[in-house]
Amino acid sequence: MIALIQRVSEARVAVGGETVAAIGRGILALVGVERGDGEAQAARLAERVLGYRIFDDAAGRMNLSLLDTGGELLAVPQFTLAADTRSGMRPGFSTAADPQEGNRLFGVVMGHFREKLPATKSGIFGADMKVHLVNDGPVSFWLQAPARP
Repeated sequence: MIALIQRVSEARVAVGGETVAAIGRGILALVGVERGDGEAQAARLAERVLGYRIFDDAAGRMNLSLLDTGGELLAVPQFTLAADTRSGMRPGFSTAADPQEGNRLFGVVMGHFREKLPATKSGIFGADMKVHLVNDGPVSFWLQAPARP
């Protein structure tokens, strides 16, 4: 599983012109599911997103996690993160999980997020979403919990 996390001042997701989720200061996590991922990867990815130290401490160093700061989390399913971009000029999606499994595992990772941060918000799997954010920094990191061979 993959997450592209961004430290944000605010973020929201709209579907059909209507806001379906919004947060203030925290993390926007775009989440992709790869073929071969399972519940262990979902648990590990959730642990990494919630515990990754990307917020400044009193000395101005990135030393605090989302859980340390009490920030908010908006998780958005993003199929294209699992694209194979190693060659050519068009992405391939043979490395992405099929939609049914992707939706199931996105639900699993959301369950892990909500165990530790009950107010976690999310986009809608499979919807045409418009994501609006103010990236704070900018600060963005690619996190991965790879499937085991």
